[in-house]
Amino acid sequence: MKPREPGSLPVPGSRLSRLMRLGSLASGVAGGMLAEGARQWVQGKRPALSELLLTSSNVHRVVEQLSQLRGAAMKVGQLLSMDAGDLLPREFSEILSRLRCDAHPMPMSQLVAVLNESWGKGWEGRFERFSFTPLAAASIGQVHVAKGKDGQSLAIKVQYPGVRESISSDVDNVATLLRMSGMLPKGMDVAPLLQEAKRQLQDEADYMKETEHLRRFDQLLADSHDFLVPRAYAQFSTPNILVMSFVDGVAVESLEHAPQAERDRIIMLLFGLFLREVFEFQCVQTDPNFANYRYQQGSGRMVLLDFGATRLYDRNTTEAYRRLLIAGLHEDRAAITNAALDVGYFQPETLPKHRAVLTDLITQACEPLRHQGAYDFATSDLAVRLRNTGWELGADRDFWHAPPVDVLFLHRKVAGLYLLAAKLKARVNVRRLFEPYVI
Repeated sequence: MKPREPGSLPVPGSRLSRLMRLGSLASGVAGGMLAEGARQWVQGKRPALSELLLTSSNVHRVVEQLSQLRGAAMKVGQLLSMDAGDLLPREFSEILSRLRCDAHPMPMSQLVAVLNESWGKGWEGRFERFSFTPLAAASIGQVHVAKGKDGQSLAIKVQYPGVRESISSDVDNVATLLRMSGMLPKGMDVAPLLQEAKRQLQDEADYMKETEHLRRFDQLLADSHDFLVPRAYAQFSTPNILVMSFVDGVAVESLEHAPQAERDRIIMLLFGLFLREVFEFQCVQTDPNFANYRYQQGSGRMVLLDFGATRLYDRNTTEAYRRLLIAGLHEDRAAITNAALDVGYFQPETLPKHRAVLTDLITQACEPLRHQGAYDFATSDLAVRLRNTGWELGADRDFWHAPPVDVLFLHRKVAGLYLLAAKLKARVNVRRLFEPYVI
């Protein structure tokens, strides 16, 4: 992997400066909508609000501002791009994809200040070599390569200053922007989701917790020759700096033109890992960002990166989820409805018509489980059908109920795997992978 191109920008550290950036973004988007609306009116058209919002210039504007802000604001943008990016027109999808893998790095002066504060002056003596040019820059931190005194190649993730302190305000401000844009229904109570998003992001910004998750997955996958987890160096790590062994590989999404069998095997491994995480480990890395996976073409091993979004699940939750998938496998609508109630998709008082739509949604989502043989994600329109059914349900003001947050994070991971499988045009026998868990 080559170091990223220069183009550093300081990370706005104070809440006021970040709020001003988001306010400027809102003004720019509103101005862009007015200009586009006027242009279409002159042409005799009556554009919908969504058409005015999702113009190329507005999407560019949002991506650029979020990539400069970084932190929780960019993280929310990444989540939107994962959930919707591949369902939007290609032009928008390509723009949004920048949020999944790239951000502006911080300038060297800001980087050195963070290192000095975390490690103290003279920290350079710990390493034989330290590269100040970042290998990658993401939403919460950027990665540098170093060589330890023992000759070990190291990857060092350095958190942007002010990220942890700005999480709460960033999430609230972005939610306000989404509500103003009409992307969030006015009457929908998103407070519990926002609170959980803040908690999750606080965990992701604590690199000591991520160090623990690295160690956990290294132990859990010690019996596997298909996966490789970097080794964590707790003695060098702090809440703002994560030190681990450097493990190279190619970006998994760059393998679109690899042999079909290789692409199929990659997706098979990732689906199999997800099932083990849920039903065996009760410990799931819930961030589906493609950048979290690398692939070693020589050894055929999947490299797993970024365990900040790891969540622990209790046995009752995973057992209810397993019953739901078994019901979906057999296309048993009554069993799906009962299991969905246990999982928390709806309440006992939920209207029958809403139960029916939700049952349809779950039945469709389990289509790869029911398919005999390899399911062809390249030719499937499953993602579009799920989107349309979801929109039908979301458009009904009488049903604005969010399932438990733990389940939403599982959805996020599954949706990411579906999108990656479609991108690699993979064919996978998902049913066979799930069969060991059907008891």
